[in-house]
Amino acid sequence: MQYKASDHTFCLCAYGESRYLEECIRSLIRQTLKTNIIITTSTPNTYIFDLAKKYDIPVIVNQSDEKSEIAKDWNFSIKSAKTPVVTLAHQDDIYKHNYAAEILKRINQAKRPLIAFSDYSELRGGYEVKNNRLLKIKRVMLFLLRGRIFESSMFIRRRILSFGSPICCPSVTYIRDNLSEPIFETKYRSDVDWQAWEKISRLKGDFVFVPKILMSHRIHEESATTAIIKDNDRTREDMEMFRKFWPKYVAKVLEHFYRKGEDSNTL
Repeated sequence: MQYKASDHTFCLCAYGESRYLEECIRSLIRQTLKTNIIITTSTPNTYIFDLAKKYDIPVIVNQSDEKSEIAKDWNFSIKSAKTPVVTLAHQDDIYKHNYAAEILKRINQAKRPLIAFSDYSELRGGYEVKNNRLLKIKRVMLFLLRGRIFESSMFIRRRILSFGSPICCPSVTYIRDNLSEPIFETKYRSDVDWQAWEKISRLKGDFVFVPKILMSHRIHEESATTAIIKDNDRTREDMEMFRKFWPKYVAKVLEHFYRKGEDSNTL
């Protein structure tokens, strides 16, 4: 199937009153390929509604009485889209002007795309960082997916994920036609994305990697990434993920080095 611009939606999951929300919105409306944009939130407030009105973007409120959690919010956001292709945009991040165009181009070149994702940079203190130790390690891990030859290989992608998660969550686009929902499991918080990739990696289809920096992930003290890394549940979840691929003694060693590597996500 060939997907058109009208088949894609940026689902911007807004929470609280992020000072970076407007910058993210601007990066979405400035895409060279114009697709759909919606805002979803479980914390409706005047700040979000005013920005949505300013840029004429519909807001869909999660009316559930359940406590807001990352997995629940992300599942709701994806479910709210009316299109078969969805990018779950994170409110603190910025998408390059050619993100949608490049991602849809590569999706349409794949036989059975499951997810499509890109290389990324980091935003630290207002500056874009394109190279650091963590980014280099993740690029090495994803090297075999740079070409199309291995994108359908279940073995390759599971070997990659067995050493950690090099896939930047906000860079990911989901092809819902080929996935089962809900995508994210509520039992995870720190590794909610890694869990999703592991589950999806078992399906027949393609992991489509675009080796271009198509978005920038912001690292700051108020970010969900920074807060989650400081969470005490992180070690438990990392161990649980590594045990999906390795025996316990190997998982312990990998978890130790993985935790040290992810520490660069804090300021």
